[in-house]
Amino acid sequence: MFHLIRHAQASFGAADYDNLSDLGHRQSEALGAALKRQGVMPDAVFIGAQKRHRQTWEGLERALGSGMTPIVVPEWNEFDFGGLLEARYQTRVDKPADLHSDRKTHFRILRDTVLEWQRDEIENPPESFAAFTNRVREARAIVAASDAKTALAVSSGGAIGRTVADVLDAPAAQMILLQLQVKNCAVARFVMAKGQVWLNGFNDTPHIEASNEDEMLTYS
Repeated sequence: MFHLIRHAQASFGAADYDNLSDLGHRQSEALGAALKRQGVMPDAVFIGAQKRHRQTWEGLERALGSGMTPIVVPEWNEFDFGGLLEARYQTRVDKPADLHSDRKTHFRILRDTVLEWQRDEIENPPESFAAFTNRVREARAIVAASDAKTALAVSSGGAIGRTVADVLDAPAAQMILLQLQVKNCAVARFVMAKGQVWLNGFNDTPHIEASNEDEMLTYS
């Protein structure tokens, strides 16, 4: 089984987004404890090269106690959503002043921007959508090649949304719809066998229950 985990809550609106919030650290430890209760003990661990990925794994590991050293796979990195938004507005005059600080504005415009990106309608993006798709596929292939019985990877919402859409052979537009649903520290599960991949579960949060939902359930 391959467990693909979105990072815990990062620092939206701060100068350094790529850094877990205090809540994010608690989320990652809570998920690690929940996975341990489920009997999930990885024999291979992969993380993207971003700080929030490593910090999330460190929190998971404090509770899991697997003793595993993660393999850094930059292909699991998120696409540069800040740079992509800036590229969209480089020739436009209607850029909202709160584009990077107001969650509702940010994610509404991000959805439209990703759809334009997928149609090659944004000039000079930090990365083409085709290149992003190819590297996320390569990340999945690296996990598959490990032949691990229980693999775990920490990544980001866009890479996870692209992976799920790809495995389901869904239209590209489904990526952003999936991405915007992915909760912090949510788990997607895949079965990998004989060169094939099947989705087994999506957006699972075993660390969240009625008693802690108000605190623990976040999306950004």
